[in-house]
Amino acid sequence: MAKTFEKAVTGFNHNIKHKGKVYHVQTEDSGVNNPHIITHLFVGGNILASKKTSYADILNAENLAEVVRELMEEQHKEMLRNLINGVYDNYESTVRSYQPGQLATDAEAAAAPKLQPLAAPRPLPPP
Repeated sequence: MAKTFEKAVTGFNHNIKHKGKVYHVQTEDSGVNNPHIITHLFVGGNILASKKTSYADILNAENLAEVVRELMEEQHKEMLRNLINGVYDNYESTVRSYQPGQLATDAEAAAAPKLQPLAAPRPLPPP
């Protein structure tokens, strides 16, 4: 039987500036108990794009940790290439994003939907 790894393979995180905005690309492994790799592209704290790939079909591969790491690297680089090549440029028109440390203006905060306060919990009836 092939060796497997118990813990998830360490992921990747990169910040990249594109067209005046800072994007964050994050790739993670969920480990052999939930064998998939997920990459998210964030802008202003919002997920702009995601890609999830299962590796359940290769769990018995020799050197599984190394194979998973290679898959992660390729998926991470693909997201970076797509960002640089403008694949996600039109996605942003529907998402309000903020740069690190930037807060919403008073007008933006006033226009945001208001959350209703939670009702006070009702006491439970006696058993």
